[in-house]
Amino acid sequence: MPSAPVRVILPGMLRDLVGGLSEIEVESPAESQTVAELLDRAFSGHRILDGKVRDERGQIRRHVKVFVNGEDATRGAGVGASVPAGARVHIINAVSGG
Repeated sequence: MPSAPVRVILPGMLRDLVGGLSEIEVESPAESQTVAELLDRAFSGHRILDGKVRDERGQIRRHVKVFVNGEDATRGAGVGASVPAGARVHIINAVSGG
């Protein structure tokens, strides 16, 4: 039986980089995957998007937050955080100003 896909939800400011898509659906492997593995799969056809979310070392950029099922992965294990099958992963860009 196939695993439920993971849905990567994108903020409005990143949607233009993927042709206006609000989310990217990624098939889940049978075993658990990490945030890094998920982003590799989700961004495989969208390298410019990857550059906006991760730095040259593959880490989540300081101004970006990644939430896995509502939990802030960037505060814990970061790109090593576990992503279960069927998860909803939100990518949030910080907005500054004042």
